[in-house]
Amino acid sequence: MRQLTVIFLFVLFLITTGCSDYNKVLKSDDYKRKFELANELYNDGAYARSIGLYEQVYQKSPKSGEGELAYFRIGKAYYYERDFYMAGYFLGMFPQRFPISPKAEESLFLSAMCSVNNSPEYVLDQKETEIAINDLQQFIDRYPNSMLIDSCNNIIDRLRFKIEKKSFESVELYAKTENYRATVSSAVTFMEDFPASIYLEEAEYLLVKNSYLLALNSTNDKKLERIEDTIERYRTFVFHFPKSKKKRELKIYADSMLKMEEELRFQNSNL
Repeated sequence: MRQLTVIFLFVLFLITTGCSDYNKVLKSDDYKRKFELANELYNDGAYARSIGLYEQVYQKSPKSGEGELAYFRIGKAYYYERDFYMAGYFLGMFPQRFPISPKAEESLFLSAMCSVNNSPEYVLDQKETEIAINDLQQFIDRYPNSMLIDSCNNIIDRLRFKIEKKSFESVELYAKTENYRATVSSAVTFMEDFPASIYLEEAEYLLVKNSYLLALNSTNDKKLERIEDTIERYRTFVFHFPKSKKKRELKIYADSMLKMEEELRFQNSNL
């Protein structure tokens, strides 16, 4: 027990002494020592403590080599601390402030990765995901020969699938709540945005089915047009998925629409 107490007091002494030295350097005018201590802390993984010192070094000599490294490491320190908003700001600004720096490529890539890390689960709003895709594309455009291009493209595909999945689930949700008009509208948008989606067959199925239900529940002045839309959408579905198991169900809807169309045209011709 006594041994543990001695060890604890010794560790506490080291921490207290270290904090005291750190604060002295932080408040001093010795920028050489600030830079040295910042590098020591950064290399030891004490990223949060290095930031304050690096900020002072950069503010003192923003155009110097030390200032350049300090600014870069501020961004990376925030990145390692998983503060991706602050990291994204510094790493994103680095190529603008030091456009010819050999660290500019890495900095811009890490800035884009900050946006990727800020991208939420697919069930949440995907604005951050769209920002991440845009940031990665900007990196690709600026460094088309980078060894990181394949990684960027793979990440973009993953992010786009997240948006795709959320978009499709919106279609499903409208269908489950029997909001026929919203289902039709969201399904059309989904098919335009994701023409090669793995959910395409299901989206087209929901489009035809809800187009049929929308037509059934339409007023007379809109019914004929919506019937024609349903029939056309059914034919498109059959063209795209001739072996689909859902074709039989949709044919029942289409046949019903054809019969209803014929009746309406007959009625209209006798008016």
